Amino acid sequence: MPVITTSGLARTFRTKRGPVEAVRGIDLTVEAGEILGFLGPNGAGKTTTLRMLTTLLPPTGGTATVAGHDLAADPAGVRRRIGYVAQSGGVDPTVSVREELVTQGRLYRLPQPEALARAGELARELDLTELLDRPCAALSGGQRRRLDIALGLVHRPEILFLDEPTTGLDPAGRADLWELIRGLRAEHGMTVFLTTHYLDEADALADRLVVVDQGRIAAEGTAERLKTEYGGSPDATLQDTFIAITGRRTAPRDPAPLTV
Repeated sequence: MPVITTSGLARTFRTKRGPVEAVRGIDLTVEAGEILGFLGPNGAGKTTTLRMLTTLLPPTGGTATVAGHDLAADPAGVRRRIGYVAQSGGVDPTVSVREELVTQGRLYRLPQPEALARAGELARELDLTELLDRPCAALSGGQRRRLDIALGLVHRPEILFLDEPTTGLDPAGRADLWELIRGLRAEHGMTVFLTTHYLDEADALADRLVVVDQGRIAAEGTAERLKTEYGGSPDATLQDTFIAITGRRTAPRDPAPLTV
């Protein structure tokens, strides 16, 4: 059953130099319980699409339904059903892990006792129990990313949007987060919408890949199918496949300010 559907989803930015068509009509379906890898080169429209689906940016064209709620007509309903973990995170370095989790729960209108209980539950699930009273500033990179994900899960969302979740982590930290993402789907049936510029990460985690370029979907399918179709063999690397689809050698991060 689809939990995300878009039809002609588009976004045009108005600039002094004229309109910039960042996203030019995305038709996309994401099934419940799917881990979707959303890939694209710099400026492809990847981040803009993610920001629209998470209600951070209004579309200028097309329609979308996320977790049963219309993106334009009921953005608050969308926000109640999704979790979003940004690239940079957003924890307060001066407070403890426990305080951060409880505050997030209270923002989602959980009663204080329930917010405290949920903080403990998430700490156990994400291996944060021994860190609950530690200031967020004292966490390692991997620990901070686990906390970021915990904050996105406080309200038990149906869909978790992860924007380049392992950027800056060492190999061990990346491996830990990969297992965490797999566990969220296996144990909770959660749908995960993952953007990443690490192609090995997309290859290892995603059930299906969507490659966007110049604001449109350039290719989609399982990694094996895309490798066979564009790389010439199921044994081709995803890097070679990505080059064949987009003409780009790597999939770098989208820029922040204009976010096209």
